[in-house]
Amino acid sequence: MKIKVGYLPLYIKLYDDENPSMRDPMVAHMEKIVAELEKRGLEIVRTDVCRVKAEFEAAVEKLNAAGVTAVITQHLAYSPSLESIGAVLKLNAPIIILDTTVDYDIAARQFDEDCINNNHGIHGVQDFTNLLKRNGRTYTIACGHAFYSNVLDEVVEYVRAAKAAESFRSMRVGSVGGSFEGMGDFLVDDKTLESETGAKTFYLTESEGRKYESAVTEEEIDKEEKQDREAYEFEIRDREAYRAAVKSGIALRHWCEDQKLGAVTVNFLQTDSAGLTTMPFIEISKTMDRGMGYAGEGDKLTAALAGALLSSFPGRVTFTEMFCPDWKEDLILLSHMGECNPALSAWKPICCDTKFGYNKYGKTAALYMGLKAGKAVFLNLQPGADRMKLIAVPVELVDRGSSENVYRYAIQGWMKPPQELRTFLKEFSMLGGTHHSVLVYGVSVDSMLAFGRMMGFETVCFQ
Repeated sequence: MKIKVGYLPLYIKLYDDENPSMRDPMVAHMEKIVAELEKRGLEIVRTDVCRVKAEFEAAVEKLNAAGVTAVITQHLAYSPSLESIGAVLKLNAPIIILDTTVDYDIAARQFDEDCINNNHGIHGVQDFTNLLKRNGRTYTIACGHAFYSNVLDEVVEYVRAAKAAESFRSMRVGSVGGSFEGMGDFLVDDKTLESETGAKTFYLTESEGRKYESAVTEEEIDKEEKQDREAYEFEIRDREAYRAAVKSGIALRHWCEDQKLGAVTVNFLQTDSAGLTTMPFIEISKTMDRGMGYAGEGDKLTAALAGALLSSFPGRVTFTEMFCPDWKEDLILLSHMGECNPALSAWKPICCDTKFGYNKYGKTAALYMGLKAGKAVFLNLQPGADRMKLIAVPVELVDRGSSENVYRYAIQGWMKPPQELRTFLKEFSMLGGTHHSVLVYGVSVDSMLAFGRMMGFETVCFQ
């Protein structure tokens, strides 16, 4: 699905008055840029080239009416900031500034007049960003030549960050069993969550849970089992416990669908109080694979974060926790009881029996897997005294063995932080980092920080 964005080109009337054709090379270059952005999955809402206040006002009115997710600005040349700032501050969407020029090699052109005319938008950007900063308006900027750098990919990633922020502000989070009693680091009340992020919480009651579970048919369970046998290494021995887990999972799925949820959290100690017979680990993992956010232990804040990011970066996000340190190799074991996004597994996930002594129903089943190697960003969102804080850490997931690993029947991932482990863990906790986090593969830390700023969070980056 394409993301709808506005495109706002800035220029100066003085140049049109002197020579109307002066803008032609800049406009032609802009058209090439727009075409490339459309190829990358953006739906562009165009405005006229804007020079004076009235033109900017008309452009902003059009973009707001179109309901764009973000607005990309491009200075074709210098543009006096007082002509644009009043209107731009009325934009309802985040601002992404593309700081670029027509030519790549200015020095080699010996500074001929045409070259200067076509390539001096950068100081217009500086005028513009200063006014945005002074007026307290958040913005994101991507700099570079459109066709000799990855700047257009960077712009698209910022747009996806804006889409994630948009999704967060309209997020519907389901809670099964409420919050884990005594676990306080991620705890935030429903009113605060909604006022600071826009996310709303919905609770599965015991009567609802039992109604949904009783409505699940044997045919549905048969179909699910067939799919599991095809998709995973199927090592179920207690088929009765497995089918009970599938039944609870399908019930949870139907409730989420009916409530139009974008994220869900499950407190494993209280599934029975929400009317579910067993802990539906398999369904929870599938939930993330389908693009829905999740976090454990009733953590609706991290679940909403995961859901927002999955809306823009499908197949690249999972809930996780830092479990154990390997001081020798500066690695951290990422794990959880039985929840992980199968799209990120290094091998075919193993569907198998799971001992479960935390409620009266006992056995269940889960998908076990190892997180694939690659670069990612580790994100931690925490409640704060004044506003929420997002910690972003560029990390690498490393390969520690195959599915024949001794730790095969568990969730595992080996994360290398950007600092010596003892330094990283110290600084993470000095910043108040919680024990629930989200891992996002294949994104830049800058885009995740941009997402945090768009949400109004305090942002902190480890390098």
